Amino acid sequence: MIAASLAQVGVSYDATFLFHDLVFEVHDDRIVGLVGPNGCGKSTILRLLAGELQPTEGAVSQRADRTFGYLPQEVSLPEDSTVFQVVRAGSLELVDVETALAQVEERMGDPSVYEDETLLSETIAEQEDLLEEYARLGGPGIETRSRAVLHALGFSESDLDRPVEILSGGQKKLVGLAMQAVRRPSVLLLDEPDNHLDLRGKMLLEKFLRSYEGGVLLVSHDRYLLDLVADEICELEGGQLTRFPGNYSEYAVEKESLRAQQEHRFADQQKELARLRQSADRLMNWGRTFDNVKFIRRAQAIEKRIERMDRVDAPHVERRMRLQLDGWRGSTKVLEASGIHKSYADNRVLRGVDLLLRHGERVGLVGDNGSGKSVLFRLIRGEEVPCQGGLELGPSIHLAYYAQQHETLDPSRTLVDTLRHGAEVSETRAVQTLLRFAFTYDQTRRLVSDLSGGERSRLQLALITLARANFLLLDEPTNNLDIASAEILEEALSEFDGTVLVISHDRYFLDRVVDRIVDLREGRLSEYAGGYGAYAEAIGILAPPKEGE
Repeated sequence: MIAASLAQVGVSYDATFLFHDLVFEVHDDRIVGLVGPNGCGKSTILRLLAGELQPTEGAVSQRADRTFGYLPQEVSLPEDSTVFQVVRAGSLELVDVETALAQVEERMGDPSVYEDETLLSETIAEQEDLLEEYARLGGPGIETRSRAVLHALGFSESDLDRPVEILSGGQKKLVGLAMQAVRRPSVLLLDEPDNHLDLRGKMLLEKFLRSYEGGVLLVSHDRYLLDLVADEICELEGGQLTRFPGNYSEYAVEKESLRAQQEHRFADQQKELARLRQSADRLMNWGRTFDNVKFIRRAQAIEKRIERMDRVDAPHVERRMRLQLDGWRGSTKVLEASGIHKSYADNRVLRGVDLLLRHGERVGLVGDNGSGKSVLFRLIRGEEVPCQGGLELGPSIHLAYYAQQHETLDPSRTLVDTLRHGAEVSETRAVQTLLRFAFTYDQTRRLVSDLSGGERSRLQLALITLARANFLLLDEPTNNLDIASAEILEEALSEFDGTVLVISHDRYFLDRVVDRIVDLREGRLSEYAGGYGAYAEAIGILAPPKEGE
């Protein structure tokens, strides 16, 4: 059933329209993946539906008997509360009703109320109304439901009393989701709920979404997640919204087919238009040269025919980065770590880690958040030293590093200066490189601090291309990239003449890029041949198919 709709909606910022004339329906009985390039307006659609933003033009309508739960990209939670307290208080309406009920009960104990028959009757009626509203909002089972939702999202009973301030980014995202879900809204509006989640967290999220009794509108760049949970994909591109039945893989095949058909129809029509214009020009020239009215009239008839033709639109082309990683051979043995131990006070993070990388390998490093993956990267980069064991890079290895949190970028520098200082190139070369990475000329003079997460990711990749390294250490490189940019990176890595060690929770990326996975668990590494699918099968964590598959 339709829960909400956008009718000819447009949104503009600084007099520039992000999109206009948008028509969209949200249903309460399916999971819909909303995809598109960074900055195209996906988050704006969620905010419109959540009532946090008013359209510049058009109308947003919601059914009165349908409710919505909105989880933004950046979750803000009360840091001084426990996990359970935050989720228990997730329904502000319910909290207000509980407060009102407590006040009514207090008044009923007042002699001036219970000794006045009229006043007592009015108070009892008020209490009955509040109890009815309390039941409608799901109040009677809120304690049990809060626990059930948190357990479903991977929190143990002991986790419920943990203060929010000590949670990881991924855990805070799950708490934010639980806050919304505990109210049992008709539709969940989720903006990248998988961000910062490790593999376990992603699988818990998938299971939760598949079992949710309501609709879900999901903005995500996680193609694996969209494959497992989506009933349909809606693509927002070039200000146009297009629906595709099925999951992400089905969408990708259909989109490519439609794009090829559109290109073919457009090219055929352009050839036909060129032929007709040439014929009209020729007849018009003959008519004027030989003073022949018949030729002129035939030329005019062709021109009118051209004007009446239904034009085939050219395929929409987004600005995309052009990424080429120029590596080189170097040593056969790229990295050898033997018996690496690393501790911080009484916390033993690495316990005898052994790892050997050879030229040309693409290796994925996986493990739960906090397992020590970033520690191992710091040891490889020489930022820290192991407590025990040895670590050696090959003699002709030049390393480049991609930082998950973009901490290698100086926010006070412009984009041009970032490349000039980071890669020691001329201003002209820096500008040319930035243009290849889908930045406009005006953006090249902006500060790094003004960039979005996706733009900072592209800037880091630009630095890596200029480094001409033959060993890449990549920490969650697809986290802020849209799907098209992630696929460009995957293609570039497959053609890279060098070695890659990548930390990633992007399972689709791991399946397409790596030929070996090393799993860091309890301070030790275990190795598995193949990509994510082979690894998941080997350790028994393949997600079950959706119902009906």
